[in-house]
Amino acid sequence: MEAPRTVEDVFDNFSARRDGLIKALTTDVEDFYAQCDPDKENLCLYGNPDGTWEVQLPAEEVPPELPEPALGINFARDGMQRKDWLALVAVHSDAWLMAVAFYYGAKFDGKE
Repeated sequence: MEAPRTVEDVFDNFSARRDGLIKALTTDVEDFYAQCDPDKENLCLYGNPDGTWEVQLPAEEVPPELPEPALGINFARDGMQRKDWLALVAVHSDAWLMAVAFYYGAKFDGKE
């Protein structure tokens, strides 16, 4: 995956990742819920720049290439009401989207 080179690229990246996260939390919520098994390791919800989503373990490289989403979203799943858990994941996902956008934006020199 190539890093965004323009402000417009950062916005497109943000929008596509956001679309993927929204899909996970709405249209694909049953599949998303099933993938977040509390008996698994620390899982993260990733919105991908192609508009898809995935539940994965965090990146193994240190430091990671991008800011990491909230770690361990699966642990609280069965200890909360479903709508409250989904709202919590959504809040963490919003914060992660902003972190990724600012990570890319910080690399610009002000002329973009």
